Amino acid sequence: MLLLLDIGVSSGTVQAKQFSALLFTKTAGWHHQSILEGVSAIRTLAKTHDFTVDWQEDPNYFSNDKLASYDVVIFLLTSGDVLNEPQQKAFEAFIAQGKGFVGVHSAADTEHDWPWFKALVGRTFVIHPTIQTANIDVVSHIFPGAAQLPKRFLWTDEYYHYGEAHTEQLQYILSVDETSYAPAVTWGDLSVQGMGKFHPLAWYQYYDGGRSFYTGLGHLGAAYQQPMFLAHLYGGIYWAATGKGL
Repeated sequence: MLLLLDIGVSSGTVQAKQFSALLFTKTAGWHHQSILEGVSAIRTLAKTHDFTVDWQEDPNYFSNDKLASYDVVIFLLTSGDVLNEPQQKAFEAFIAQGKGFVGVHSAADTEHDWPWFKALVGRTFVIHPTIQTANIDVVSHIFPGAAQLPKRFLWTDEYYHYGEAHTEQLQYILSVDETSYAPAVTWGDLSVQGMGKFHPLAWYQYYDGGRSFYTGLGHLGAAYQQPMFLAHLYGGIYWAATGKGL
């Protein structure tokens, strides 16, 4: 007797996942203790939303052959100079093919000497004050990474001060109200009072043929257990990977 086993195969094919993500966490500068919490959370998002995720700290994955397997690359809490020139060229080609990028928190403190990457992220980290609680405002709900967020909410994080925008295409999602916390900070000769009336925290853009989403949230490991933050993060990953949801 021939036994037919249900192994998820129909008509000779296996059901494909929604999309495939490369999760990259290499650090060459500050190493966040929350990286493991972030990896765990994104793996859970992959199970919940039916996409595949490969976690790597090996920059050799940035080759044309290896990147061809992915729809989106996530820089989770990366820092410093993490890719050499051939790896950078492979990543540039990946984005030019219409693929996606997601940067989380210190992705803005990565590859300071690579102009293309800084433009991909959108803005570059300059300095930050101590971790504080502040009011965050949703600038626009017309983005899948903001659809489930209230118009204003109280949040605790390490709020980066960023430099000027590297492109004119940035579409802002979140900002932090500087009147609700103490933004002033001094590191040696560098002293900053804040970014002023508008202090952006998250944005997206179409860039060099592909898509880019960045969020400045995610410093604390506990954030990766918060449903609101995970909805924000997944919405950005989904859009960057597929271009859908706007």
